Amino acid sequence: MIRLAGLAIPALFLTSAAFAQQADQPVLKGPAAFGDWHADRPGVRRLIKPEDLPKPYVTKSVSNSAGLADMPAGAKPQLPRGFSAELIASGIDNPRAVRVAPNGDLFVADSEANQVRVYRLAKDSAKPTEDGIFAGNLNQPYGIAFYPPGNDPQWVYVANSDSIVRFAYRSGDLKASREPEVIVANIPSNHHWTRDIVFSPDGKTLYLSVGSGSNIAEDMGKAPDGGLDAWVKSQPLAASWGSEEGRADVQAFDPDGKNGRIVATGLRNCSGMTIQPATGALWCVVNERDALGDNVPFEYATSVKDGAYYGWPWYYIGDHEDPRHKGARPDLAGKATIPDVLMQAHSAPLNIAFYDRKDLPADSGFPREYRGDAFVALHGSWNRGNRTGYKVVRLLFKDGKPTGEYEDFMTGFVVSNGEVWGRPVGVAVAADGALIVTEDGNGTIWRVTYDGGRS
Repeated sequence: MIRLAGLAIPALFLTSAAFAQQADQPVLKGPAAFGDWHADRPGVRRLIKPEDLPKPYVTKSVSNSAGLADMPAGAKPQLPRGFSAELIASGIDNPRAVRVAPNGDLFVADSEANQVRVYRLAKDSAKPTEDGIFAGNLNQPYGIAFYPPGNDPQWVYVANSDSIVRFAYRSGDLKASREPEVIVANIPSNHHWTRDIVFSPDGKTLYLSVGSGSNIAEDMGKAPDGGLDAWVKSQPLAASWGSEEGRADVQAFDPDGKNGRIVATGLRNCSGMTIQPATGALWCVVNERDALGDNVPFEYATSVKDGAYYGWPWYYIGDHEDPRHKGARPDLAGKATIPDVLMQAHSAPLNIAFYDRKDLPADSGFPREYRGDAFVALHGSWNRGNRTGYKVVRLLFKDGKPTGEYEDFMTGFVVSNGEVWGRPVGVAVAADGALIVTEDGNGTIWRVTYDGGRS
C-alpha cells in the first residue's frame, strides 16, 4: 500500500498496469457511456450521438472541483498493454500546451509562470540533456506555433491571453535572442483565457481561438447596438456582440497579423486546435457550457468549417435550444453545425494532436492502427456530481474520417471521489513517435512510448 495525504490506496492502482480492450467488450453507448472515473481504463470505448442527449436539468448542477493530491513517488499513469510512460520533468508551475519544434525540442507553455519552457531530450529517452526558459514576461501564454511550417522556421509565435507575439528563431535556440514582436493586440482576455494558435499547411493563414467571456453570455445584452436585424446583415452567422464580441469563435489572420476575420462562431471555448495531416482540415476541441446538469451538453472535437456556427450561446449539439435563451434567436434554429465527435459532458477537453507524422518510419512509434487517429487531453470535470475526465483519450478515424468513437488511452490520475493527482492538458507527437503529455495538477511532463515486446 502507498499512503497519500492520509489516504491508503493500493500500489497496483498507481502503476502503469497493462489494460487492453477485450475483443468481446462492447462499445459503451448512450447512457451507458455517461459513467464516471470508476469505469475508466485503457481500451474502454464510448460512442455518444446527438440523440443521446438527456433533457436539461434532469440532474441538479453541482460544484464538485477535485482536491489536488501530491503525486506519490513512483506513480505512473495507466496505459494499454505494450505502452509505458516516463517522466520528463516535474514541479513545473503550470505546464499547459506543448509543441514540438522541427528539430525535436519540446516547447511548453508554463502559463501561470508567464513563460515558455524548452526541453531537449536525449535520443530515445525522457531525460532532458538541456532545458531552459525560452521566453519570459509573457501574459498567460498558451498556444505555440512555428513559422513558416516545415523544417526551417524563422519565428516562434506565442498566444498570450490578450495578444499574439512572435520571437525570432533559429533551429536549436533554447532562449529567445530578441524581444517579442506583437502580431495581434487587444484580444479580450477575461474568463476563458486559453488562446490557441496554429498555421494552415501552406503557412498563409494563422488561426486563433478565443473562448467566451462567460458561461452563456449573461452580460451580452438582449440585442446589439443598432438592432439585431442590422447586426445579422453585417456580421458572420451568429456572431456575438457587446461583451462577447469577437469571442467564442475561431479567427484567422495573415502571418503578420493583418486581415483578421472570423472563421466560425458559437464555439464556447475552443481550447485546443490542430491541423489534420491527412486532410489539411482545422480541428478544435471545445468546452461546452455549464449548469444544465451532469450530462448536458456533451463536450466535443470537430473539424472547423469556414462560415459554420456551432451553437453557443443559443443552441447546443445541433438544434437543442438552451432553455436560458428560449425564443431569443428563432432565426438560428436549424443552422447550428453538429460536431464530429461527442464526448462526456464536463470532461474539459483542452488539447488535441493527430498521430500522423509523415516522417515517421513505418516500423517505429505506435502500432499502425494508431496512425491517423487523434489524442485529446481531458482536464476533468468540476460541474458534475460524478467525476469524469482526468485522462487522455484516443479519437478513432477511418480513411481520414472520424468514426465518432473514442477510447480511454491514459488514465489513473484520479485517486478517490474527492482527489486527483493529475490533470492532463497538452498532447503532442514527438519526432521519434512518442506521445508527449503535460498535466498541471502536479506540474509534470510525460513521454509515452510503445515497446510491444520489441525490447
